[in-house]
Amino acid sequence: MTAPAATPHKAFSLARVYAIAANTLLELVRLKVFYFLLLFALLGIGVSFFTSKMTFQEQSQVLKHAALGMMSIFTWLLAVLATAMLLPKDIEERTLYTILAKPVPRLEYLLGKLAGVLALLAIALAVMVAMFALVLYAQQQSALAAVASQLAPGPDLEAARQQVRADTFTANLVPGIALIYVKAAVCAAVTLLLSTFASSSIFTIIVSVMVFIIGHVQPIAREYLMITEKGASELARFFLGLVALLIPDMRAFTLLDDLAVAIPFELFMQTAGLGVLYVAVYFLVGYLVFAGKEL
Repeated sequence: MTAPAATPHKAFSLARVYAIAANTLLELVRLKVFYFLLLFALLGIGVSFFTSKMTFQEQSQVLKHAALGMMSIFTWLLAVLATAMLLPKDIEERTLYTILAKPVPRLEYLLGKLAGVLALLAIALAVMVAMFALVLYAQQQSALAAVASQLAPGPDLEAARQQVRADTFTANLVPGIALIYVKAAVCAAVTLLLSTFASSSIFTIIVSVMVFIIGHVQPIAREYLMITEKGASELARFFLGLVALLIPDMRAFTLLDDLAVAIPFELFMQTAGLGVLYVAVYFLVGYLVFAGKEL
């Protein structure tokens, strides 16, 4: 009697990855994670009312800083909360075993999960950008009306209108918003890595928050160490170097400290490339852990 033929290994399939990503996105939408966007809208309206007595330039600067800051925070929260619950939820509901028994390679499963979260982040950020643009446009129209009421028709009025338009939608907003997405993608990849060996979603969320905080603090510690290099021990330098190697510098993805200064294209590409590299490395390590995990 001949032994039954082994199930042939299936080649990598983008169709299966897409199916898992689409199902992941649908599950996350059903969890009503987009309620974050309602809070974003309310805060944006609150900021616009708070700046109502300022000049237009001051209003524009405050609104941009506040909106970009809120985008960064909300996309980070979405990345961590959405990613942290994926694997534990599938294991608890035994959906994971059903998917892997089809058989679906673990690489495709994990890649589909990450792609679903990245799609969620893209949609959420696009909605927030649309809300931000509407509020900014409303401020612009109000400023244009005020200028028209103060100046008589002529070159001065046209120059004032052009200045208002130039102060509203600046070119560096686009790369700044793009880097907010890259930063959220890095956070999602870190959280996915943690969830491959974590025992619960709570543990994953707590460690992800710690990584986020350390990622913002480590540049300050590195600068302090450079200033006090003579007084720093070899152990301290080694530890800080190890932290810098394992945990991404989150502040590197914030290039809009001065909205009046355009972001150089080379700097944007370097920062975005660094973010993509972080995502790829964290995903690869997460896959290696997940591939060797007994389920």
